[in-house]
Amino acid sequence: MRNLGLGVPVVAIPNGVDVPEERPWLVRSGAEKAVRRRRTALFLGRIYPVKGLPMLVEAWARVRPDGWLLRIAGPDEAGHQKQVEKAVTAGGLGQVVSFTGPLADGMKKSAFFDAELFVLPTHSESFGIVVAEALAHGLPVLTTTGAPWSILPESGCGWWVDATVDGIAEGLRQATILDPETLQAMGAKGRALVIAEFGWKRVADRILSTYRGILAN
Repeated sequence: MRNLGLGVPVVAIPNGVDVPEERPWLVRSGAEKAVRRRRTALFLGRIYPVKGLPMLVEAWARVRPDGWLLRIAGPDEAGHQKQVEKAVTAGGLGQVVSFTGPLADGMKKSAFFDAELFVLPTHSESFGIVVAEALAHGLPVLTTTGAPWSILPESGCGWWVDATVDGIAEGLRQATILDPETLQAMGAKGRALVIAEFGWKRVADRILSTYRGILAN
């Protein structure tokens, strides 16, 4: 809109997200952490071609991160899940990649809290609300340049990689070699970012300020 040279003000205000309570495992004892099950990376969203899941599966097959599981949650659209499942089988990943179907709100919250890393291998997003939701739940995020989230590496809470198998694979290599404490610290930075920039109070204040400015003029 600015590039059109219309001479009118343009205000971009992001979507707001709910900020849940702190991740429960952040305050667990060392003994409890020691008995945690295998580490989980989570994709949550529509199982649809634009989301880039075949790229993620191929990248996962290349990296094969030791001790990690990949959980794919969300509704199947246009029968795309069969294509992704075939890629999982072809890559020999049947023991480490699971499909859980759509998740209701409570189950969605649990899925975020049970994971250590969120992955969105998208080809294109206008915003990517699920990225903000994952950050709000204290998860570091790996996503692609198809989503407008360059702030992730800038804020130390994730990876913003090329929307290619190579790019996603390199991001996975970097993320999955990190110890749980480092990922927790990145997740805490992401949560703080959401509270500061995407919490409802911040968003509401920006909207109200914009309308007050309009009325004042």
